[in-house]
Amino acid sequence: MARDLEQYLRPEVKSTPFCPGCGHGILMNLILRAINDLGLDMEQMLFVSGIGCAAWIPSPHFNGDTLHTLHGRAIAFATGAKMFDPRLNVMVISGDGDLASIGGNHLIHGARRDTDLTVICANNQIYGMTGGQAAPTSPLGASTSTSEEGNIYAPFDLCKLVLAAGATYVARYSVTQPLSLVSSIKKAIQHKGFSFIEVLSPCPTQFGRRNRLETPARMLEILMESCVSMDEARELEGEDLEGKILTGEFRDG
Repeated sequence: MARDLEQYLRPEVKSTPFCPGCGHGILMNLILRAINDLGLDMEQMLFVSGIGCAAWIPSPHFNGDTLHTLHGRAIAFATGAKMFDPRLNVMVISGDGDLASIGGNHLIHGARRDTDLTVICANNQIYGMTGGQAAPTSPLGASTSTSEEGNIYAPFDLCKLVLAAGATYVARYSVTQPLSLVSSIKKAIQHKGFSFIEVLSPCPTQFGRRNRLETPARMLEILMESCVSMDEARELEGEDLEGKILTGEFRDG
């Protein structure tokens, strides 16, 4: 973590729980970078998370109010807090399993109601902390602890899901796109309504190891090779888009 961001970290926390090569540490840095750039008062912010690796990003690290909740219920708790005190900047930070599987109904109804929340979903395509099970975002054919011969179910496109439900700010970026991601987080925080950012974050321990993706560095390279912006995608033919992940802002207002 950059020294200029130390004020945002609890001094008693000396290390993170993230595995070597995990993208969540990068995401933690970028969230705090966005908050710092906006000059936000941490006293006016509340960070809410559920259960899973990504839920450890705000709690216990952030030097502010954090709410570490039940599995899948982060958006429900965040909605209650926002209703109680509409002046709060409420940010939900959790994983794809927590938000889109057990918490799926809260996700779509939060988007449908256009609740004024910033939701950041750290998508590592697997249940990273609880055993490496298949998640609703696991790719077809992916090896997990519950699909050793390959996942047979098509994954959710989370951005399409929340767009269809009614979210008014929707974006997707990878941790390998730090400048774009910081800019997006800043816009999401300032947006009045349901803001959703899907952040692609590698999991070397569960996803990488089970799918023989060599090294954490190689997983980051794969992300960089796979992600294309919407402008780049317009210049590509159908075959050239196979296996690519579209990144950028899908709705802004």
